[in-house]
Amino acid sequence: MTYTEKTRIGILYKNDAARGIIVRRIPALQTAAPHIASLFKSLSLEQYYRIRQEELSQPDWIAETLSELADVPHDPASLEPEPDIIPSAEYESAGVPAGSAFVRAPAEAEQWGVYEIELSGPSHGNPMTDVALAAEFRSGDKTVRMAGFYDGDGVFRIRFMPDVQGDWTFRTTSNARSLDGIEGAFRSVEPSPGNHGPLRVKDTFHFAYADGTSYIPVGTTCYAWTHQGDELEEQTLETLKASPFNKLRMCVFPKSYLFNENEPVYYPFEGSLAEGWDYTRPNPAFFRHLEKRIAELGELGIEADLILFHPYDRWGYSEMPAAADDRYLRYITARLSAYRNVWWSLANEYDLMWSKGEEDWERFAAIVTDNDPAGHLISNHNCLSFFDYGKPWVTHCSIQRIDVYKTSEATNEWREKWNKPIVIDECAYEGDIDQGWGNISGEEMTRRFWEGAVRGGYVGHGETYLNAEQILWWSKGGKLTGTSPERIAFLRGITEESPGGVLNPLPSDWDVPCAGVKDEYYLYYFGFNQPRFRNFNRKPGIRFRVEVIDSWNMTIEKLPGTFEGTFRIELPGKPFMAVRLTKVDTIG
Repeated sequence: MTYTEKTRIGILYKNDAARGIIVRRIPALQTAAPHIASLFKSLSLEQYYRIRQEELSQPDWIAETLSELADVPHDPASLEPEPDIIPSAEYESAGVPAGSAFVRAPAEAEQWGVYEIELSGPSHGNPMTDVALAAEFRSGDKTVRMAGFYDGDGVFRIRFMPDVQGDWTFRTTSNARSLDGIEGAFRSVEPSPGNHGPLRVKDTFHFAYADGTSYIPVGTTCYAWTHQGDELEEQTLETLKASPFNKLRMCVFPKSYLFNENEPVYYPFEGSLAEGWDYTRPNPAFFRHLEKRIAELGELGIEADLILFHPYDRWGYSEMPAAADDRYLRYITARLSAYRNVWWSLANEYDLMWSKGEEDWERFAAIVTDNDPAGHLISNHNCLSFFDYGKPWVTHCSIQRIDVYKTSEATNEWREKWNKPIVIDECAYEGDIDQGWGNISGEEMTRRFWEGAVRGGYVGHGETYLNAEQILWWSKGGKLTGTSPERIAFLRGITEESPGGVLNPLPSDWDVPCAGVKDEYYLYYFGFNQPRFRNFNRKPGIRFRVEVIDSWNMTIEKLPGTFEGTFRIELPGKPFMAVRLTKVDTIG
């Protein structure tokens, strides 16, 4: 293999001889914290040199490094993919009666609920990989195939989300004779209050539930909240219950990063960090705990934006072999795709995952979408460079700003570029830590939410305030202490009051963005500007009610009378103000 200046440092780690050279050339790799080492591995040699050239003080550092690497012997074994495991038709002997497993299957399930078939089956060998199980569900002309999974202790499950009411039948298929050919029937009934089904994209840039109910994503981030133990996790749920947030970004795998160095309660695979992980044996206790928390979020009306991979890892889950990645994705989609409040995020900061390339993300997307008949929302999240959100399988843009200062101001540009909903999952976090992504003020967080909203997008929240316990919301959850959440709730209410319950950008003046419906409704936001008055020019003959909104103090002042044509509105000469114009004959 020929190494070049474009080779990622992580690739060099795959070869023992190359690793020795690069560790000597980059001594910091031996002493760096896990999250810094992960970042280093994601960089190419030229990217690393560009960042560290002053420290290195070696103008020929890249050439000298490549010269040493030129003599590294090729190790073809390191590039050989792990073979896939094919379940055998002889897993159970011919003497085992077909369809003889004990079955529990309810006679009824609500539309968009979780219908679960439980089967008591064989447990010899490794049922995780030795047994293939699925069921075909039918209702009228509709047929849906759903994969099953092993849940430990001889228990197999198949979960399904019925999307239409009425009578359904099912029949299982499996290479294990006792699980094959089992038939049953159930009835899907009216959904319970609060069950609106899974989310869908609506009108290109927005979202609605399957029953047509509008949904405004108001998100926050708690990456590792499900890895903290019951006491803190339950506190997080109580905090969310009283918050305006209806979407939560969260990782499947535990996280190793700043202010997040504790071990998780459960690990996703059998094994240990010291002895290695058995990627053929997912840990059912880990996934039961995860799905319990997802279900609890659903009870609160909160969507679980589930991050399937991330680079901040000291356990090796970000560097699993391709076959292990694929098995994990098939397993988690089998377990979770029947939950209506799940979103799929292929990765947090996909471009920092040195061991994954473009072909891997395409393969991952195919596995997830092929095994998710419910068709949940799916995207991929960036760090230094945007993902190609134009790909047909991407339902919405999950964006981290790549400019330190220009964040939600770019929403219009992103809408035009990708023609999909713009969800700015990371605009930076309200807090006071030493990292630039985690020390903006509550005022600035609120401003970014408003900027994104009037430009037709959806901005996400996070909080990173220092405390003695090192329990920072953005990673571990716990309590919210910042000043932006209640202001975000105020904005959510204003958005919900808008025509159709959404905001779309309108052609605006050069110095102030505006959203609404032409000749019907206008919402202007002045951000950090502080005018003492504003002249408005609207079409003559249309009368408007005018309200002056203080987005920080959360007040709405209705001005007396009505206005039309060209008129002047007095303003308080302070930042974070908005003006709302509503056509009079549309007022109830």
